[in-house]
Amino acid sequence: MPMNENGEFTPLIVAFCCNWCSYAGADLAGSGRLAYPAEVKIIRVPCSCRVNPTFILRAFQKGADGVILAGCHPGDCHYSTGNYYTRRRMTLLFSMLEYLGIEKERTRVEWISAAEGAKFAATMNDFAAKIHELGECKRLEDLRCK
Repeated sequence: MPMNENGEFTPLIVAFCCNWCSYAGADLAGSGRLAYPAEVKIIRVPCSCRVNPTFILRAFQKGADGVILAGCHPGDCHYSTGNYYTRRRMTLLFSMLEYLGIEKERTRVEWISAAEGAKFAATMNDFAAKIHELGECKRLEDLRCK
């Protein structure tokens, strides 16, 4: 279990962020000195539709306690329809995660534009608090990775 220096649980959160909107929103949050947890590890992707559901399963297998996928608002995608594919794909993934026994609160999809730095920080703070409350995720843990 990942612990900080005080001996309390610190979650590992993986955030897949679309290059054109949510990653730029994260950059704006940083420029505006808006705080969000250091446990959030951002992976920059060209579009939210490029995140294969197996990437999310693999993140859980490698020790992630929560995974959030952030992309452009529907209708504002740089690649026009990418986030519509994402929405459909994630709906199917959520039912699969439920089948695997992973709480649905451990995954989340958010639409964050480049101008919403405050929303990015608030979303990450809210998600990190929820994951902290849920505790460590051991359901898909691969012991060979430790």
